[in-house]
Amino acid sequence: MFGYRVPAPDEAMLISGGRRGLGGAPFRVVTGHGKFVLPVFRKTRFLTLAMCEAEVSEKCVTRQGIALTVKAVIAFKVGNDHESIVNAGQRFLSDQDQMAILTGRIFAGHLRSIIGSMTVEEIVTERQKLATEVLETSKSEMAKIGLTVDSLQIQSIDDGDTGYIDAMSAPHKAAIQRQAQIAQAQATQASVEAQQAAARNQAEYARQTAIVQAEYNAEVDRAQAQAAQAGPLAQANAQREVLAAQTELALRAAELRQQQLVAEIVKPAEAEAERIRVLAVAEAERMRIQAAAAASHDRVALERMLIDQLPQIVKEASAGLAGANVNVLNGADGLSEIAAGLVSQGLTILDSVRKNLNGEDGRGDATGSSAAVALRGIVTGERRGGARNGEGGAGKGGPADGPVDID
Repeated sequence: MFGYRVPAPDEAMLISGGRRGLGGAPFRVVTGHGKFVLPVFRKTRFLTLAMCEAEVSEKCVTRQGIALTVKAVIAFKVGNDHESIVNAGQRFLSDQDQMAILTGRIFAGHLRSIIGSMTVEEIVTERQKLATEVLETSKSEMAKIGLTVDSLQIQSIDDGDTGYIDAMSAPHKAAIQRQAQIAQAQATQASVEAQQAAARNQAEYARQTAIVQAEYNAEVDRAQAQAAQAGPLAQANAQREVLAAQTELALRAAELRQQQLVAEIVKPAEAEAERIRVLAVAEAERMRIQAAAAASHDRVALERMLIDQLPQIVKEASAGLAGANVNVLNGADGLSEIAAGLVSQGLTILDSVRKNLNGEDGRGDATGSSAAVALRGIVTGERRGGARNGEGGAGKGGPADGPVDID
C-alpha cells in the first residue's frame, strides 16, 4: 500500500520529519510492525539489529614483559531496547560498518590493559578468565554506543620468536609424548599378544582339526578293514560252527558208544561178579556154619572124654609117684601138700583144656582140633612118658620132679 512501510524482523525503522520520538529522540523508532509514512514529509531509514562480528589482532605485553600477539573475535549487535537503538542510530545510521571497526578498537584497548596485568601462564591456561574480564570492562562503554556483546573468543596467543610458550609446554609435551609412547608400547604389546593368541588359537584349531581328521581316517580305515574281513570272518565263523557241531556230534556218539559198552559188557560183568560174590559169601557162610556145628560137637565130645579120663589122669599122676624116691620132710603136712599138688595139677590141666576149647570159638576149627590133639596127648602120651620117666612125678612139669625131703 502506498506510504505504508514495514521494517524487517532484524531491522529498526527510524522515521524522522515529524514529531520527536520517545525521550526527546530526533526520530521515532518502529520495530516489529508497519506504519504509514507520509511521503515527502517524512523520511524513513532502517538500522540493522542483526548480529555483527569484529576481529581483533593485537600485540600485547604481559606483566612479565613478554610480547604476545592475541587474536580474538567479538560477536555484537545493536541492543533491542529503545535507548540502545536511538544511541546506535545517532552514531552509525549513516555508516553502519563503523560499528565493527569501533568495537574492535574498543576491545583491543581493553585487551591490552588486561593482558598487561597477567602472566603468560595465566593467559595461556585461563583464557576464559581473560575473556570474561575484557567483557566486563567493555560492557558499559559498549552500552553508551547502543551495542551489546554476545561473546568474546580468544582465538590464538602467539609469543613470536621468544619460544616462551613452547618452553612452558615442553614438560607437558614430554609427559604427553611419554604417555603416548607408553600407550603406543602398550598398544603394540596388546597387538602382539593378540596376534600370538590368534596364532595359538589357529594352531590349536589346526591341531584339533588334524586330530579329528586322523580319527575320521582311522575310523574309515577300520570300517574298510572290517568290511574287507567280514567275508573271511563270516566263513571262519561258519567253519567254526560246523566244527563245533561235528565235535558235539562226535562227543555224543562217543557217549552213546560208552553207554552201549557199559550196557553190553560192564553191566553183565558186574552182574556176574556180584552173583559169584554172593555165591562165595553164601558158600563161606555155609562152611562156617558147618565148621561151627562140627566144632561144637567135638567140644562136647572132648569135654565128656575129659570128664571120663580125669580120674585116670590123676591115677596116672599118682602112679608116677609110686617108684619115685620121695622124702617127706614135714611128715603129715608134707604128704598133704603132695596130694594137694596132684589135685591142683589135675585141675590146672582141666582149666587149660577148657580155655583152649573156649578159644576155639574165636580161632576157628583148627584151634579146636589142636586143643583136642593136645588133650589126647596129655591123656595118652604124657602118661606113657611118666611111666618111662622113672624119676617119679605126674609127667612133665609135675610137682614131684626129683626127690622130696620129708622131715
